[in-house]
Amino acid sequence: MADITAIFGILVSIGIAFPGMLTAWWLLFPATVERARARVEQTPWACFWAGLFITVGVAVPIMILMALPVGGAKFMGWILLATALTLSSLGSAGISAHMGKRIARGNSLSPLGGFVRGAVVLELAAIFPVLGWLFIWPLALIVAFGATGFALLNWMPRGVIRTVSESTVQAA
Repeated sequence: MADITAIFGILVSIGIAFPGMLTAWWLLFPATVERARARVEQTPWACFWAGLFITVGVAVPIMILMALPVGGAKFMGWILLATALTLSSLGSAGISAHMGKRIARGNSLSPLGGFVRGAVVLELAAIFPVLGWLFIWPLALIVAFGATGFALLNWMPRGVIRTVSESTVQAA
């Protein structure tokens, strides 16, 4: 019984922490998250294909490092995995910002309220049994990798560069 309670407590803690982490990214790196949001909104398929390329490019070295019988290599594999997932969370913040913007469109929500609701909706969709685990979460992770890649490289879709730079100047 204690094991079940511990697992439940861990899952609840992660469920509370994930939207908080995405909100922290949104508050700490508004320009990067805005670039990721603009990419997800304007070119979702480009984000998917770039994310698939990045995911495969990162997964291969991780699997090789994890398969080596040397402890240092396994450690480097875990470090690379943690770094990759941390960077992809910037793209997840962009997806949440896009969802939050759509949620707030019909309501009188603040940008923060819309963003947090978008993050919670993304999280709840990803933890939905079977459908979320096998389809929503992997798809969101791949798109997040692509959005992060585009945002960190500062590659914006045509016609959005001016809008994003003006909005980030006004926010600063």
